Amino acid sequence: MRQKLAHLAGSLVIYGLGDVATSIVGFLLLPVFTSLLTPADYGVLALLTTVEVVAKIVFRWGVDASFMRFYYDCEDEDERRRLAGTIFLFLVAANGTLLTGALVAAPFVSAGLFGLPGYTLALQLVLVNTFVGGFYFLPFHVLRIRRRALLFSLLNFARTFGTLLLRILFVVGLGRGLMGVVYADTVVTAVFAPVLALWFAPHVRAVLSRPLLRDALRFGLPRIPHGIAQQVIGPGTDAYLLRLFLALPRDARAGAIGLYSVNASLGLAMKYFLSAFETAWAPFYFATMKEADAKRTFAGITTYGVAVLVLLAAGLAAVSTDLVRLMTKPAYVAAAGVIPWITVGVVFQGFYLLTSIGLNITKHTEYYPVATAIGAAVNVAANALLIPWIGVYGPAVANAASYAVLAGVAHHLSQRFYPVRYEWGRLARLAAAAVAAFAAARWLIPTTLPSLAGVFVRGAVVVAVYAALLALTGFFTSREIVRMRQAWRLLRPRQG
Repeated sequence: MRQKLAHLAGSLVIYGLGDVATSIVGFLLLPVFTSLLTPADYGVLALLTTVEVVAKIVFRWGVDASFMRFYYDCEDEDERRRLAGTIFLFLVAANGTLLTGALVAAPFVSAGLFGLPGYTLALQLVLVNTFVGGFYFLPFHVLRIRRRALLFSLLNFARTFGTLLLRILFVVGLGRGLMGVVYADTVVTAVFAPVLALWFAPHVRAVLSRPLLRDALRFGLPRIPHGIAQQVIGPGTDAYLLRLFLALPRDARAGAIGLYSVNASLGLAMKYFLSAFETAWAPFYFATMKEADAKRTFAGITTYGVAVLVLLAAGLAAVSTDLVRLMTKPAYVAAAGVIPWITVGVVFQGFYLLTSIGLNITKHTEYYPVATAIGAAVNVAANALLIPWIGVYGPAVANAASYAVLAGVAHHLSQRFYPVRYEWGRLARLAAAAVAAFAAARWLIPTTLPSLAGVFVRGAVVVAVYAALLALTGFFTSREIVRMRQAWRLLRPRQG
């Protein structure tokens, strides 16, 4: 398992480097954007993002998951090209029809959707961008499957970094405000799509196989309600739920949504790790699933994955207020308390990704919508109860609760078809150590520290307390201790 972990870790590092680099730059530019865009602008942007996410789910028809799963069942390269061509032609026909109808309807639904007039063009551009981006998974999946992690990361880095640069140009340089963000995304899509198309063209055979399409849709269609329900569970629809349940005037409501979305985005920084892990995880477990020790491998990786997630969550939650003070205007600090709850939700989302893989491996994807529907129902009910009571904190608390329900239900369903013996005792010690580390950093360190000092001091306390508690509670096995000592000898400077 050691070699497998090393391979997965290497892929994770490569996949994550591009996201980390661009996210750091974007993070450092947050004070610039928050000074030029109002909370109301961020509120509308959050709503546009929700439209984009839901449209992406619909435009993919779940066949992105089908392509990844069935690629491993293809016997030769010709069959793989036929699979890619079948999915591509289906998406062109189906999504072309959907896009035409959506563009025609946009002027009639825009004002009602955003609660404000004047955003029809923004909505239409987002829909066109999402239509084109709906084909990106085909070349990117091939890169993941063939372990071309470096090329994958370089392409992804070029796209995300180009988007960031153009947003700076349109928003900061040209002063186009919210529309500048939309224009930047449109330009990047127009440039990037032909580049991917030229690279991917040899991997496609322009033929539509009805049997392949039938199998792909049978596997993938449950992903549509599953994906939409996931957005209801997560922060994706929080803006709409705040609009629905927050008892404020229209303009004040948009501002409150903006405050929430900025703080929630800081909490969701953890998802850069989770996104990189998920990118490496799916091809890894599909390639490993037929090996004799696959289940033991999955259990071990789950423990290590949760170890990283809860440490990141404890650290980010502990420094949340300092971070908001450091990176935004004072108005945004009022909603900094949403960040710890958002990080808890990301931890449960990670646990869900790690422990529900049996449904994909055994092709029982019809159970994914069951789990997400239950989680979505919990989220809506919790928001309806909490938003009138605690305002913008409501969606964050509901997010954590609904992801916990999703993780529990999906794990139970997966165990029915692909039982894995997870290391529950070690997982419990990880959770307890993370909570204690957060509490120590949050409540033992004075609040009078300057923001930058607070980030470093509280972060250091979290890491120290977390590591110490794991060592004291016997978390590490003898084999892991030996490996850590070996690594320390390699890293320690040589004497003389």
